[in-house]
Amino acid sequence: MSRKGLSPDRLEAFSDGVIAVIITIMVLELKVPAPDGVAGLRAVLPTILLYLLTFVQIGIYWVNHHYLVDEVETVSHGILWANLMFLFFLSLFPFATDWIGVKGLTSFTTALYAAVSIFPGLGFMALWTQIRAQSAAPAHASWGKQIASVSLYLTAIPVAYYRPAASLALIGIVAVLWLLPPKAEGPAE
Repeated sequence: MSRKGLSPDRLEAFSDGVIAVIITIMVLELKVPAPDGVAGLRAVLPTILLYLLTFVQIGIYWVNHHYLVDEVETVSHGILWANLMFLFFLSLFPFATDWIGVKGLTSFTTALYAAVSIFPGLGFMALWTQIRAQSAAPAHASWGKQIASVSLYLTAIPVAYYRPAASLALIGIVAVLWLLPPKAEGPAE
């Protein structure tokens, strides 16, 4: 039996499962603080805020991955490998988030987090390129938006050595850029 290509449904289901595991690993790393009450909440607030930022980033990738996979009718060998590369890079987020949780918000830990943020962006760009090469559907995201995002992540690395909070703010700006749904192309159906 000859097949023209693989269905995107399996790719999407596998990716959903991997992303769910990544988020689960992150929440399992959240620890109850030693102090009770408001003092305990103050102690874990930076960790919770970083968890929120990471959760939003992963969520944005999940949403945009669905838009992207929706653009393809069959999955090629290149798409499979680009998707695996993207998921591998995304799976580094719990490590970088936990590193800050354990070591604190320092210049190095923040620069590491910014560096780890670059890789899923590059992986998504590779997947986007593979899918766009065979899809006639209108693109859900622009090349410029992806380059701007990776550029902000790159900028966040040296900024981390001057002001770690400003570095995280740059990463937050990338999240805000992607929170809005993509613009619909053509007439609504």
